Amino acid sequence: MAALVNGNEIILTGTVGDLYWDDSFTSADVIFALAQVGREQDITIRLNSAGGVATEGAAIHSAIAAHKGRKVIVVEGIAASAASVIAMAGDEVVMSLGSLMMVHDPSGFTFGPITEHELSIRMLQALATSMAGIYAEKTGKTVADARADMQAELWMTPDEAVAAGYADRTLARAANDDSEPQPTAFDYRLFQHPPERLVALADQHAWTKRARPTAASPAVPPRQKENTMANEPAGSEPVVPPDPTAALAATVEGARNAATASTVSRADASEIAKLCVEGGVPAMAATLLAEGATVAQAKERIGAAGEVTNLVALARRKDPSLPTNLAATMLAEGKTVEQARAALFDKLVAHEDRTSISSHPPAAQGNAGPTASATSMERELKRAGMKKDA
Repeated sequence: MAALVNGNEIILTGTVGDLYWDDSFTSADVIFALAQVGREQDITIRLNSAGGVATEGAAIHSAIAAHKGRKVIVVEGIAASAASVIAMAGDEVVMSLGSLMMVHDPSGFTFGPITEHELSIRMLQALATSMAGIYAEKTGKTVADARADMQAELWMTPDEAVAAGYADRTLARAANDDSEPQPTAFDYRLFQHPPERLVALADQHAWTKRARPTAASPAVPPRQKENTMANEPAGSEPVVPPDPTAALAATVEGARNAATASTVSRADASEIAKLCVEGGVPAMAATLLAEGATVAQAKERIGAAGEVTNLVALARRKDPSLPTNLAATMLAEGKTVEQARAALFDKLVAHEDRTSISSHPPAAQGNAGPTASATSMERELKRAGMKKDA
C-alpha cells in the first residue's frame, strides 16, 4: 500500500490499483486514509502516479470529491492517465515545478468472439465519456473538447496544465531547492506518446522489466481484462453510463467517523472496505467498522446485503416507480433478507392493485381484488425467486 497519512497530508505514490508494481494504492486505501484524517479537516494530497486502473481512478476521485474539508492536490513528479482523473477532485490543483500531467483514453484487453469485443468497445466508450465529464467539470471545457484532449494523449508541463485548466497554479520552488521531482516507477512505453526522458528513466531503472498486468477485472465480464488508461478502439456511438463509482461516496461519509473509534486493525479495515465496494454496498463499511466486525462477519453481512440489493432490483423491474435508493434504505433500517422480501412483496401487490385495468365489467371479475392480486403476484414472485414457499 502506498497511501500514507501524515497529519492532514495524504501521500499517494505508485500505480492506481493493485495490478502492476509493488508500489500501488487502491480506492479502499484512500477511503481509509480519508477516514483517518477526519471528514471536516482540510487536506493536502501529494500525488505521484503514472496511472493504472481506470475505474479505480474514478473511484478514488469520487471518494476525495466527497470529502467535506478543502482539498489541495499537489502533483509531484507526474499525474498521468487514471492519476490525472484523481487530481481533478482537488478544490485546488497545484503542479510542482518539473512535474507532468497527462490525459488520454482508457483501454482494455478482450479475449473471445466478436460479441465480447463489441461489449468492450461500448464499455470503453462509456468509460471515456465519463472521464471526459470529469475533466470538463474541472477545466470548464466542453465534454467534446476534453474528449479531444484525451484522444490526442495530451502531455502537459505545469504551465501548460494551468493554461488548459487542468491545474490552478504552479508551486514556487524554495530558494535552496535545486532538485526536480522524479516520476514514479512505471513502464512509460505503454503510452502512445511518452516524453523521451520518461522512457529513458524507465530503461535506466529497469522499470520496463517488471510484470505486466495480468489480473482480470471483477467488474467486467470474465473474458475481459481490467481497464487501464490508454487508447480505446473505434466503434459505435458513445453511451453515457451512470457514474460507475458514485456509490463510493457513501463509504467515505460514514467510514471517517467510524475508523478512529474502531477496534478493527488497519489491514482488516482496508479489507472490509474493499469487500463492501466489491459487493456493491459501500455504505455498509462505516457500520461494520463501528461494530468491530471481523472480516468473516463482514463477508456474511455483505452477502446478505447483496441478496437484498438483488431483490430490490428484481422488484424495480416489476415496478420502476420504486425508489432507486430503496435497497440502501432497507439496509440502513437493518432489514434481513426475509424482511426485505416481505416488504417488497407488499409493495408490489399494492402496485398491482393500483395499476390493474380490466376490459370486463365489474360483475364479471369474480374473484378479482386484493386477494386475487396477491395470489397472482405471489406466483410471479416465486417464479422470479423473490418469494419462498412458507
